[in-house]
Amino acid sequence: MTSRLARPLAILAVTQVIGWGTILLPPVIGAAMGASLGLDLPVVLAGSSLVMVVAGLASPLLGRAYRLWGARSVMMAGTPVGAAGLLVLATATGLATYLAAWMVLGLFGAMVLSTSANAYLNELAGIRAKGAIGLVMLVTGLATGIFWPVTAWLDAAIGWRGAVALYAGLQLGLMLPLLAWLPPAAAIASPAAQAGPAPAGTPFRLMAGAIGLNAFVSFGLEAVTIALLSAYGYGPAEAVAAASAMSLLKVAGRAIDMMGGQRWDGMTTGIAATAAMPLGLMALLLGGGGVASATAFAVLFGLGSGAFAVARATMPLLFYDRAAYGAALARIALPLNLAAAAAPPILASLLTRLGPAGVLTATLACSLGALALLIRLARGRPAPAARCLPLSPPAC
Repeated sequence: MTSRLARPLAILAVTQVIGWGTILLPPVIGAAMGASLGLDLPVVLAGSSLVMVVAGLASPLLGRAYRLWGARSVMMAGTPVGAAGLLVLATATGLATYLAAWMVLGLFGAMVLSTSANAYLNELAGIRAKGAIGLVMLVTGLATGIFWPVTAWLDAAIGWRGAVALYAGLQLGLMLPLLAWLPPAAAIASPAAQAGPAPAGTPFRLMAGAIGLNAFVSFGLEAVTIALLSAYGYGPAEAVAAASAMSLLKVAGRAIDMMGGQRWDGMTTGIAATAAMPLGLMALLLGGGGVASATAFAVLFGLGSGAFAVARATMPLLFYDRAAYGAALARIALPLNLAAAAAPPILASLLTRLGPAGVLTATLACSLGALALLIRLARGRPAPAARCLPLSPPAC
C-alpha cells in the first residue's frame, strides 16, 4: 500500500466504522425504543430493513453524481443527511416519525457508506484500489464490535434518545470534518463517460445476480443463525457463542483476501468464497446440527461470507474502467440491498414453518445458484488490456 493512500485509508476506516456503527442500533436498543414508542420489537427491527431498501433504491441514482462531482463530495453531502435522520429518530414520537427517520438514514447509507467509499478509492487508484478497498472493509467489519457495547453503555447512562442524538453530533462534528480532509480525487467526467450508457449487458446481470443471491444468504443467515442453532437444540449461550465466532470469522475472511494482495483478483476471491459457503451449509444440513457440523458451518460459511463481502466490491474493477466502476457499484447496490432486506423475514418464516432443514435447503440452493453465475461470469473475464472500457459493458 503506497503512502499516498495512507491518509485516505485512515479517514475512510474511521468514518465507515462511525457511519455503520451509528445506524446499526436496533439490535442493541430496539427493546428500549419499542417500549418508549409503543412499538412491537419486530416493527422496531424493521427499521434496519427499511434502511437497506431505501439505500438500494437510491444508490443507482448516484452513479451520475460520482462521475460529475466525485464520491468525496457525495459523502460530504450525505453526512448531514445522516445526522438529520438520527435527530429525527432521537425525537420520534410514534410509528410515522420512526419510519421517516429510517428512510432518511437509508439515503445516508446510499450516499456515505460502503458504495461511496469504494467509489472514492477507485477514483484515486483505479484497478489498484483492490487492496485499499479490502483494508477499509476489514476495519468496517469491526463497527458493531465497537459500537454495540458503547451504545449499550450510553443507553444505560443517558437513555437511547440521548445516545442517538450524541451520534448525530458525532457525524457532524467528526465524520464531516474528516471527509473534508480527504485528498480530492478528480471526478471522472469525460464526455464519453457522461454520454455512455449505464453498466448493463450479460456480465453485469451475472455479477448483480450472484451478488444478490449471496446477499440473501449472508444477511439472512446472519439474522437467524442463533434461532437456527437453537432449533437444533443448542442452548442460548452456545448459540450466541457460535454466532459471535462466525462474525469474527467473517472479519478473518476479509483479512485473508487482503493478505493476498495482488496475487489473486476479485473474481478468484468471489468464486472461492462462494464455493466455501455451500460447503458450510451442507455440513450443517447433513450433520444434523451436531457439534462437528456446526463448527464446520461456522468456519466455512463465516470465512466465505466475509471474503465475498470484499469480492463484491472488487469484482467490478475487472470489468469496468474508473468511469464506469462507481456507476456499476451503485446499480449493484439495488439487488444487494433488496435481497438483504428481504432475507431475514423470509428465512425466519421458513424456520417457523419448515424448521432448520428448510432454511438450509433454501439458502443452499441460492448459494449454488450464485456459484454457477460466477463461474459463467469468469469465462467472460476480459484480458487486462480490455479493462479500460467506458460505461458500456465489456465486449467479451
